[in-house]
Amino acid sequence: MWLPTSLAISRPKPFSMTKKDKQFVQTVLSYHTTHGRHALPWRKTTNPYHIVVSELMLQQTQVDRVIPKYQTFIKAYPDAPTLAAASLSDVLTLWQGLGYNRRAKLLHECAMTVVEEKEGMWPRDYAELQTLPGIGPYTAAAVMAFAYNIAIPLVETNVRTVYLYHCFTKETDVTDAAILKRVAAHLADLETLEIRPRTWYAALMDYGTHLKKTHGNPNSRAKTFMKQSTFAGSDRQIRGAIVRALTVSSSTRAKLLKTLSQFEDIRIDAQLTKLQDEGMVTKLKQTYQLPQ
Repeated sequence: MWLPTSLAISRPKPFSMTKKDKQFVQTVLSYHTTHGRHALPWRKTTNPYHIVVSELMLQQTQVDRVIPKYQTFIKAYPDAPTLAAASLSDVLTLWQGLGYNRRAKLLHECAMTVVEEKEGMWPRDYAELQTLPGIGPYTAAAVMAFAYNIAIPLVETNVRTVYLYHCFTKETDVTDAAILKRVAAHLADLETLEIRPRTWYAALMDYGTHLKKTHGNPNSRAKTFMKQSTFAGSDRQIRGAIVRALTVSSSTRAKLLKTLSQFEDIRIDAQLTKLQDEGMVTKLKQTYQLPQ
């Protein structure tokens, strides 16, 4: 099924595919057919909840680390009602090893919203999906494609890699808006070739992963490019260490400071305060714990 869209709403008219465009499409699809990651567990489902879980887990996390966590998570929480009924403490405990714990909280909130406000039914509308916690334009477009086979132009790191490598070979400071225009144009043409959005985006992502391994990362030429900050010694490491410690047991400040003695007390205190403000950690009298 195809949904008329532009970057957000209206789809451009199909343009006449040049020889170069046809070669591009053939290159991407041929790689996917022969070398595609068809065994990825989230590629074997069209369940929107499962797609949302995989997309949130895959944000800034390598595929190999996500696979076992995804399988364990889906086994423990096979649907939104099961996840919504779980405590955030249990969800965060199961999430350990993936990092970026706030994603787990957003996923939990997303499931609760679907249950409480959508009668357990996942939206099939791009804009409505974005009203759910943790779901932005990219994740909403991914759900539309992988769950519903509805084409919405999207860009993420691997899609960006492919388009920079093939369509913006010499340009620098390439914007995502420029890339999205090319993505939208190809989507309009692929409809006439009866290539489904689910297949096309999976092919782009697989091919983009291949290009990074074999040709380096052209994303450095993107306007959105930012070098990832060092994890060791960062506030992110401290936050993760606090949450990980609290998955083992509740703790006083003194005990936490001792457990996390490799970090400065003032930095631990700062992150504890932020985690409380975000609802990731609660304090009962003098004891810190994960939300129940």
